[in-house]
Amino acid sequence: MSDQNLSRRGLLSVGGGLTLAALFAGAGCSSSQQPKGGQSSAPGKALTLSLLLPGDVPAGWDAVLAEVNKKLQADQGFTIKPQFIPWANYGQQALLKFTAGESFDTALQARWLNMTQLAASGSIVELSSLLSSGKYPNLTATIDPKIIELNRWSGKLYGLPQINSVARFHHFAIRQDLADRYGMSEITDFAGLEKFWYDVKQKEKGITPIGVNSRMPKLLVAWNPVGWLNPSMWENPRTSISSFTGESLAFVLAADGKQTGSANPVPFWEAPGMMDALRLVRKYYQDGLINKNALTVDSKALESQFKAGRIATGWAMTDGLTSQMLPELTKNVPGAMLSNVIPLKGGKDAKPYQTFQADNFLVLNAKGQSNEKALQLEDWLSIKENHDLITYGIQGKDWNPVGDDKYEMLSTYTFPGFALSWRAKLERRIKDMTASEAAWFDWAQQADNFTIDPYASFTPDPEPVKRENTQVTAAMTQFANPLFIGAVDVDQGLDKLKKALDRAGLAKLQTEMAKQADAYLKGQ
Repeated sequence: MSDQNLSRRGLLSVGGGLTLAALFAGAGCSSSQQPKGGQSSAPGKALTLSLLLPGDVPAGWDAVLAEVNKKLQADQGFTIKPQFIPWANYGQQALLKFTAGESFDTALQARWLNMTQLAASGSIVELSSLLSSGKYPNLTATIDPKIIELNRWSGKLYGLPQINSVARFHHFAIRQDLADRYGMSEITDFAGLEKFWYDVKQKEKGITPIGVNSRMPKLLVAWNPVGWLNPSMWENPRTSISSFTGESLAFVLAADGKQTGSANPVPFWEAPGMMDALRLVRKYYQDGLINKNALTVDSKALESQFKAGRIATGWAMTDGLTSQMLPELTKNVPGAMLSNVIPLKGGKDAKPYQTFQADNFLVLNAKGQSNEKALQLEDWLSIKENHDLITYGIQGKDWNPVGDDKYEMLSTYTFPGFALSWRAKLERRIKDMTASEAAWFDWAQQADNFTIDPYASFTPDPEPVKRENTQVTAAMTQFANPLFIGAVDVDQGLDKLKKALDRAGLAKLQTEMAKQADAYLKGQ
């Protein structure tokens, strides 16, 4: 539900994008390749690094930033000036800033944003030589070398993976007090969730059963490893899905590709269970289970509604952050409780697919003032007291430590650590983490609980179909998003989508996806 949770998809990039080898061979620049003007500030001028961060400015940020800069100036001789960009605009604005050659220093990027294109154009820095220089011992001590290796693309490292667990799995955060009221102390399958939603609709005036925000449509039916509202995928969480860029068309790849050598990518609607899911979501929308403003409401507004007690189910991730909403929720709704529900068939023994690709990367702008200083900042944030300061706020005011690995929230300060300071070895758990969230968070720390997706390290190169992919992405936004949330008739909506995709270049996209995926299989 939170902006931190909306940082999406999979962790630990396994092996990294063999089809991008030729593209990336000359793309990106090491620090030694950057323009001189992009490496240092003017002599005698105090250096202030500019950072792009997603979401709204955290409550109490000015006081925290003042403390951070006071300590950072004393320790490193420079300060930071983050620019917060609302989630609704972050992807587009960050891309425009890169393409316009602005001189900010770091940004959040990912494949579900624009990282592939930025790496190809040399807009972000290849980090291997910088990271291996020995100048950043705190940083390298807090990021497992295996994670660095698994997040390379064709041997190149275009960003620092920001992670707080081995694997991440999206699921449902529900109002457990309501479930208890209906005699559902534990929900373990999708059928149980559906009953819960209809009970809420029938018995709770003023509460929307399922909250969906404007960033979520693509997650509902065809997503990796499961579509959020796709019962078939929760029953069989082993579907391989790939797209050229995060907002483009999702192709489903053949499960037996390693054996046959053919990935045989098909548009999502041709895969088993997808049409049934579209019709089910349409029914949910018509029955009033899904909020009618799903295409326009932003994540922050929806989170506020959840905390106010007006939504019964929200999107969650196995990152330990759901319980952060509990203090404000219980303040607004005395007696309210939360639980995390992952309705996998087989529960914790299901072994769902996991690509282990990193959700989020801290990337360095090739036009930034100083790549070395930017990594010094990351090194400085890899010291526990500095990490805690920016991540949790001012001790005694925003939080208090509970032992070495937990903390108590004292304010509503929430920083997007996934965009700058997540270090798995330094992250604290909230003191009042619910039992269900703790159990699933523990589950997500163990790689053996997952099956490696056969296309785990496949990273398709959009350059050969750049024009068509842009047009397909526009068609998806216009026609697929209303379809995914159930706002249009399934047959009519899909027909319009197919026609728009055909005009945009679907055939060329599908042919190129097959070519690259087959080459990937051959190289395994």
